Amino acid sequence: MNGRNGAGAIAYHLLFTAFILAPLVVVILVSFTDKGYLAMPFDGASLRWWTAIADNPRFLDSFWFSIKLALTAATLAALIAVPAALAIVRFRFPGREGMMALLASPLMIPHVVLGVALLRFFSGLGMVGSFTALVAAHLVVVVPYMARLVTAALTGLDPRIERAAESLGAGKFTVFRRITLPMIVPGVAGGWTLAFITSFDELTVSLFLSSPTDTPLPVRLFTYIDQMTDPLVASVSAALIAVTAVVLVVLDRFYPIDRLLTGERRA
Repeated sequence: MNGRNGAGAIAYHLLFTAFILAPLVVVILVSFTDKGYLAMPFDGASLRWWTAIADNPRFLDSFWFSIKLALTAATLAALIAVPAALAIVRFRFPGREGMMALLASPLMIPHVVLGVALLRFFSGLGMVGSFTALVAAHLVVVVPYMARLVTAALTGLDPRIERAAESLGAGKFTVFRRITLPMIVPGVAGGWTLAFITSFDELTVSLFLSSPTDTPLPVRLFTYIDQMTDPLVASVSAALIAVTAVVLVVLDRFYPIDRLLTGERRA
């Protein structure tokens, strides 16, 4: 059987790739317009709206706030999901299925409903607008992604390797630190990456809980679009696309992205 793609398959893939990339290309082109409104730079290109980013420190403040929020949420998600996944995969105990359902439940709830519920909850505690409330809300959103990849990595790990280490006198913590954790690092790293991306890009839940002083970048962009229609949003979005592309290229040189996001170990 010939494993080469035919002309139809190649054409389909090219059209699909063009369909995916077209919005990104349009945003990048609009960011270079010299007009004061959204327009393609076919009759004049400029860095006017790229330099305007530096003149709007609120966007830069929101960017660094989103970075801090995503780093905190992803790291705490790892601290929660790794022990939970270990318990689910390695042990049988009453309530195990309930724990699995609880970890996956945020994926089945619309984010608008989740945002309203969290707003009501944190309003009762007087924490709306605080960094702690935003981190807790993002944890609810990102922990399922982390737990899924860590669980998959642990499921593919032969438990006899751990038992062999225990039979040689290693304690449980030593087995986890020297054997289990190094072998599930791809799953943990992939889950952390997905958690970071999801937290950084989270709009709906953040919209309910953010404050005017501590505003994540997606909320800042959303509120700006609601008030203004100039190409500044396009330049900010294009800058994020460029930063993301550079990070992915650098990351892929150290570990292939496809393996990272599936939790597959390096051969």
